[in-house]
Amino acid sequence: MAVTEARTEMPVVDRAVALNLLDVHHGYERAGERIEVLAGADLEVRAGELVAVVGRSGSGKSTLLHVAGGLVAPARGTVHIGGRELGDLDAKERARIRRRTVGFVFQFFHLLPHLNVRDNVALPLLLDGARTRTARDAADGVLAAVGLTDRADHLPSELSGGQLQRAAIARALVTEPDVVLADEPTGNLDATTAGEVLDLLVAQVRDRNVALVLVTHDAASAARADRTLHLLDGLLV
Repeated sequence: MAVTEARTEMPVVDRAVALNLLDVHHGYERAGERIEVLAGADLEVRAGELVAVVGRSGSGKSTLLHVAGGLVAPARGTVHIGGRELGDLDAKERARIRRRTVGFVFQFFHLLPHLNVRDNVALPLLLDGARTRTARDAADGVLAAVGLTDRADHLPSELSGGQLQRAAIARALVTEPDVVLADEPTGNLDATTAGEVLDLLVAQVRDRNVALVLVTHDAASAARADRTLHLLDGLLV
């Protein structure tokens, strides 16, 4: 008699889905009390899709991005990037996936002040083991795409706010990621410059078929998204 082995069915994640969060919970302790900022959040973002996340200050929007990008492991739930569950990976492999498949854009740029713009943009590739010339050539290519070729040899202190954010966008894109996570990327800019930077960011992710999750307080920025989700009571609605 043939013996049939029982097999556990594994969930299938659509490879066209660049980012998938399922039932994600996360919080922190404050004065002996557990504060839940994510209480079962679900999020699916497909390649080339732009999703805006809005919510009041302290609602957990930045925490959501940190979990989505693998910077923080959720207390419960799963995070898939490009079909791979981060919880199944060790710390070294999670860092590798994060370096190669996720780009981060922050409100305050986070460029290293002692490196010129080219080397700031090349840094993610250098950290991943690329040769210096290869990384700098790639940086020059993406700097051209964001209109900063003439600022490649300048230090961050020599750039305007809009130029700094363009450089930060270039750094996020240089690894050719599957997902870009942008945390209030126009929040430190005047209205005109903010509009120009957002136009650039949207155009670049559209051209590259990259998924973009944009955390913002700005209604005009959220209106550019394909979908807008509200983070309320730890859930995305």
